[in-house]
Amino acid sequence: MKKKVTVLATTAILSTTFAANASASTYVVKKGDTLGQIAKTYNTTVNELKSINNLSSDLILINQKLTIADSSQSTNSSKTTATKSQSSTKTSSAAKTYKVVSGDSLIKIANKHSISLAELKQWNKLTSTLIYPGDVLYVSMPGTSSSNTSTPSSSGNSSSNSNTTVKENTTTSTGTYTIKSGDTLSKIASSYKMSVSQLKQLNNLKSDLIFPGQKLKVTASEKVTNTGNTDSSSSTPTFINNGDNEQSYASKVVSVSKSLIGLPYVWGGSTTAGFDCSGFVYYVLNQSGKSIARYSAEGYFDRSYYVDVPSIGDIVYFKNTYKEGISHLGIYIGNNEFIHADSSGVRVTSLDNSYYKEHFDSFKRLY
Repeated sequence: MKKKVTVLATTAILSTTFAANASASTYVVKKGDTLGQIAKTYNTTVNELKSINNLSSDLILINQKLTIADSSQSTNSSKTTATKSQSSTKTSSAAKTYKVVSGDSLIKIANKHSISLAELKQWNKLTSTLIYPGDVLYVSMPGTSSSNTSTPSSSGNSSSNSNTTVKENTTTSTGTYTIKSGDTLSKIASSYKMSVSQLKQLNNLKSDLIFPGQKLKVTASEKVTNTGNTDSSSSTPTFINNGDNEQSYASKVVSVSKSLIGLPYVWGGSTTAGFDCSGFVYYVLNQSGKSIARYSAEGYFDRSYYVDVPSIGDIVYFKNTYKEGISHLGIYIGNNEFIHADSSGVRVTSLDNSYYKEHFDSFKRLY
């Protein structure tokens, strides 16, 4: 009898092992992919993806193959949809929340909870990426059944002025918006009831890079107070097309930075006599038209926000090089390359470089 039970148990274990192996699949990374997007598609988490594939950072490369535990989403999609539909009423008032801690960013929180950055910002009525330790954010869709549902607290500059909402105008006319310091495409798009994709398409933008003083075409909208009165200050602005400024800035960054190739490394240097990594970034961006102060690598890190897909002019940060934490940075120039000043002087390096790939931390964009 014991022998028979042992055989059955062994069979069950082998069957389970085979099923687990058979459920694993491979995904080939495409241009524009991020671990967050892939994790969401396959109903898994970024941490699980990194664990399965032995990844030490969030950096992935085009054509890289990732092992994914198949969630059988294709065969179960209808069942999942039905389940969500049936349970939506029950769970509408029990949205999950997350309390922000030091070092958090919106993209990190979104990835951690397997949601998109757009969803996180929409659920919390955020129009910027500024968050602070102690803020409480929705990380699942908040309930809509009660008119008294309140948004979790945020001490940052969120879009949720409770006395003001934006009402989409039915007209298709367009106007212009002049960018101010601290603006992002997401913040502007949200203000005019547009998506970031629509805003970029309207202005022929190839990246998310914008700067103060730049003018963007926007869909005309009207702001209304909570009493329904139209705000006359939101009249349709004059149409102006100034979408080439962003491309001009990117070209300047590449031109200026490449003109410095070969200059020596000098600790604390920020002139053409020699540069260190942060001095190089300071010099290039100022010469390209972006007025920034001189900080250390950590200083720039604290004054920038995460981006999923880098654009020319964004900052690439590295950690644990000559010291713990953020310790090196460079400027992304496209084609999976960045330009920086290290012990070899000013040079262009591929993100596939084994040393820098190992120490890669993130892509960020200065505020």
